[in-house]
Amino acid sequence: MTAVFFEVPASGGSRPGEPDPPGQRPAPAPGPLVNAPWPVAALVVTIVLGYLLQSRFPLESVTQWLAFSPALLLEGHPERMITSVFVHGNWAHALMNAAFILAFGAPVARFFGPNVGGALDFFLFYLFCGVLACGGFAALHWGQNVSLIGASGAASGLMGGAARLIGGNGRVGPIFSRAVTGMGLGWLIVNIIMAFAGGLLVPDGSSAAVGWEAHLAGFVVGVLLIGPFGWVAQRR
Repeated sequence: MTAVFFEVPASGGSRPGEPDPPGQRPAPAPGPLVNAPWPVAALVVTIVLGYLLQSRFPLESVTQWLAFSPALLLEGHPERMITSVFVHGNWAHALMNAAFILAFGAPVARFFGPNVGGALDFFLFYLFCGVLACGGFAALHWGQNVSLIGASGAASGLMGGAARLIGGNGRVGPIFSRAVTGMGLGWLIVNIIMAFAGGLLVPDGSSAAVGWEAHLAGFVVGVLLIGPFGWVAQRR
């Protein structure tokens, strides 16, 4: 591989039902400092433990076998669009993605619900966003022998889905709600900066670039997919 693109993020609800009457919504009880739904917590633990295992091997070897590459996609390796989501460049990279998922995954997980079916919907939504984020990266680097690693494309999809839910007050809101356009514009600006100064934003990654293309593709995919995924979840 000629280069490794780290997906570095910048820095949330329940399954839709009938809303409580105005003025009758109970005050929330005090809860723990971190009150993430269990599917989000499981995903964060997977990233942390996954990097703990990965760190026992040279990064070059890991990327050779697990990273996504547009060139490898053309050679018949679509599975790299999934495996690359679980590979990170260093502890800072893994922990930043874990924090990103913790922040934006919570409203999406609550939307799908805490049962097994809802958790499955959440994980599938996350993976679909990650796969299509790799597709967006490949579209702009068609056939190139460059590697993409990291969960930020999938995490950006959670951000896009959360934006739709925030715009709809817990339901799937309009695609161009204020929450979606505001968060989307902010994420676009952050990624424009990353496109020009990406290497400076990757700890210990002076030879790496930032996969901003996957970030933006993931956000758009999350905005678009949360509606169909919610529709399917409600009819199971």
